[in-house]
Amino acid sequence: MKLIFIGADHEVTGSCHFLSLDHPVYGSKPVYMLVDCGMEQGPDYFENKPLPVKAQDIRYVFLTHAHVDHSGMLPKLYRDGFRGTVLTTSATKDLSEIMLRDAAHIQAADAEYAKKKKGNSPSADTEPAFTMEDAEGLIRLIESYRYDKTYDLEEGIRFRFTDVGHLLGSASVEIWLQEKDPETGAKYERKLVFSGDIGNRDQPILRDPQRTKDADYVIMESTYGDRLHEKEGEGHDYVTDLARIIRRTLLRGGNLVIPSFAVGRTQVMLYFIRQIKRDGLVPEIPDFPVYVDSPMAVDATSVFNENDRECYDEDAQKLLDEGINPLVFPRLYLSITQEESKAINTDDEPKVIISASGMCDAGRIRHHLKYNLWRKESTILFVGYQTVGSLGRRLLDGADTVRMFGVDIDVKAEILKLPGLSGHADRNGLLWWLEGFEEKPGHVFVVHGDSEAAESFTALLREKGYQADAPYSGTAVDLIRDTFLLKTEGIPIRKKIAQNTESDAYRKLRNTAKLLEQQIAESRGLPNKELERFAEELDKLMKKYRIENE
Repeated sequence: MKLIFIGADHEVTGSCHFLSLDHPVYGSKPVYMLVDCGMEQGPDYFENKPLPVKAQDIRYVFLTHAHVDHSGMLPKLYRDGFRGTVLTTSATKDLSEIMLRDAAHIQAADAEYAKKKKGNSPSADTEPAFTMEDAEGLIRLIESYRYDKTYDLEEGIRFRFTDVGHLLGSASVEIWLQEKDPETGAKYERKLVFSGDIGNRDQPILRDPQRTKDADYVIMESTYGDRLHEKEGEGHDYVTDLARIIRRTLLRGGNLVIPSFAVGRTQVMLYFIRQIKRDGLVPEIPDFPVYVDSPMAVDATSVFNENDRECYDEDAQKLLDEGINPLVFPRLYLSITQEESKAINTDDEPKVIISASGMCDAGRIRHHLKYNLWRKESTILFVGYQTVGSLGRRLLDGADTVRMFGVDIDVKAEILKLPGLSGHADRNGLLWWLEGFEEKPGHVFVVHGDSEAAESFTALLREKGYQADAPYSGTAVDLIRDTFLLKTEGIPIRKKIAQNTESDAYRKLRNTAKLLEQQIAESRGLPNKELERFAEELDKLMKKYRIENE
């Protein structure tokens, strides 16, 4: 009985964990399973080990939720020969169908773009990782199960999904495994709990995360394991704050543009705006228009509307009991086609525009920014985390100009952030979830966080008396004896790149970037004027050497 860590180890995306029953209680053939099979997104810092078996030999995949960093490589697994069963919740099944088809579409578009840049000469790096046919084939293998019910998968394997409030349908998964000793015939049972992504408590629409009572092993995320969410103080009211921003922006004749992830955050914004309209919090313009401009967000919103209410919190369930759709209100417009999207910016009426992607690096949101960033009467409101290097982060950090579609655009719009809105539990939320176990688990493995977050959270757990480790990809554990079969060290991606493609000059530039990052960290205590001058000089350098990549 083994656990091997494959992806999202000292990294935040690409979740994948491999389980094997080498001596199952029934039959002689080993049983191989995965928990998640996610796509890496954004910076990739460490090499991931390949799966230790062929895709066709994997019998089951437990899927914790629909986000692509947990589900996105399932079509690739299908392409490589997987024909087993994907087990997940009903809502995750519905959302995965949307997101995997969208991922296949992006794969095809990216491959086509790469071929054009290479003059249509076929090569490995211009072929998509998977096709729409692969995505459709994988979707046919997904089976849905209810929360809080224990299922017998086969003799020696049981499982149960528990709501963790991160996304509609998100779950931790409890897995009971039995294995027999090939010499004595004795049976051993171990229970593992994979947290998936743990949600933030006291958020709208979804239930708070539910906790689990016992486990031999816990494999848990650490996205925010080294920090706490921003708070605006006691009594902070998102609806009131959002209403104030909408009112101020529309009354001065501008548009409120909200970059938002299509699944999850968009629906939260609609939930808030329905309350604003119901309570008359923008009295001068009570029927202001709201546009959701993202086909995937429109599809995802329909899943939220149609899904089983077991995912929803008490407030949302009460509305449903009263026959009220919590995500629908007068003058809500859903834009599907490109023509509908373009028409939004030809209409002079002040409006709210919600569009993807949430970090502004792709999608229709970039066109809305093009038409609104230069307008001092408009507002850009960020409602989610903006990673370093993203266009959203540059705007939040105070960029005076940004380059989009081949031109520099002056930033005159008001740039704001609605703090505290996160789909992930922070450090205290992670601890709260773990402390729900009636007895400390035998071993906690910390995954799904960058190195700093994973190591910080692991150190905190050790201080609190837990046996905890933050494994790298390839680390293997004997689950019967709780011993490491193999303990790996992270292999930085940069080493591989340096050997194959980096020039000496580019390597020197990368080293300088590290020194710059260290210098920025050490500058925290400098006077504001010096910090502003430092930022301006860096901004000038970046503008000078920026490479257009539209």
